[in-house]
Amino acid sequence: IGRIERGSVKQNQEIAVCNYHDPEAAPRKAKATALYQFEGLNRVPVTEADAGNIIAMSGIGDVTIGDTICVPDCVEPMEFVKISAPTIEMTFSVNDSPFAGREGKFVTSRQLRERLFRETLKDVSLRVSETDSTDAFNVAGRGEMSLSILIETMRREGYEFQVSPPRVLYQEIDGKKCEPIERLVCDVPSDAVGSVIEKIGSRKGEMLEMTPVGSRMKLEFLVPARGLFGYRNEFLTDTKGEGIMASVFECYAPYKGDLSRRSSGSLVSFETGESVTYGLFNAQERGVLFLGPGVPVYAGMVVGETPKSEDITVNICKKKQLTNMRAAGSDEALRLTPPRQMSLEQCLEFLADDELLEVTPESLRLRKRILSHADRMKALKGGK
Repeated sequence: IGRIERGSVKQNQEIAVCNYHDPEAAPRKAKATALYQFEGLNRVPVTEADAGNIIAMSGIGDVTIGDTICVPDCVEPMEFVKISAPTIEMTFSVNDSPFAGREGKFVTSRQLRERLFRETLKDVSLRVSETDSTDAFNVAGRGEMSLSILIETMRREGYEFQVSPPRVLYQEIDGKKCEPIERLVCDVPSDAVGSVIEKIGSRKGEMLEMTPVGSRMKLEFLVPARGLFGYRNEFLTDTKGEGIMASVFECYAPYKGDLSRRSSGSLVSFETGESVTYGLFNAQERGVLFLGPGVPVYAGMVVGETPKSEDITVNICKKKQLTNMRAAGSDEALRLTPPRQMSLEQCLEFLADDELLEVTPESLRLRKRILSHADRMKALKGGK
């Protein structure tokens, strides 16, 4: 679909397609097999269209937003609005967990591939590329928010898949490793300024400006894109839900050094089954749980967060062994702390490098890449 800037086009006319993303490439030859004009919401077939009309044209493959279609005798690519390059990338892959295929309608790699490449036709900031595996695809966008919107949309459409933690796309400029820098603007209450500045400073952020606005403060920073991973929830906590933050890509700058993604560890399920109150009661002493009793879990699934830096394996499916020697009322009722309900954005921010997020129309499950506890220990020792 496009607008005719000048000239006209006829049905079955020979045309040339100029690639916006590769200006040096030779124009591709094609044929306009059919033309359609729009009347309201309807498409009306026509044999010819003139300048000023918005038309739909068939017979051309692999066309992206920004490409120029012209006659072969006069190839003149038109200027197009410059689109900022993606800065964040995630890997979308076929769900291979023990619960795969239970809740989703579209679960195969072919269906996942078609859906992702179809999204690139309407989202100019999205880039999809294939990997060495036929079951995984790299999806690059302009931030966590744009990718989370895509994930939520696909989830509501019935797709089932798993995604990796977001990672930054680096570039080499003048022989130096450079990373994307975001311009962050925060509007916070005056009593939260100190904690916000401290947290962003620990994430390699640099404050540019601080302006009072009534009883609030407007803060402006330059911070690495990877420094914003997982910060939104901390920001809302520090500002008691009253803070507003927004960021936009600024530039690429030299790499600012290592930055820890998460200081806490994960509570990992030891076996497959259904969570029970007795097992959860013992596990909640180790940290914060993400689920309650009666929830199906599998070995390697992340069921909570621990303040310690190392992961802890827990058995939340363990039942209390009862004997006929106990009286019916001798056991005290076990009280569970309400579990933390994790949204999609919170799950993406929580993900560690060795974890994946399983996305289905009904559930969001955090899991380890290596599900077996023994295999994880072997990989950990091998890495050391």
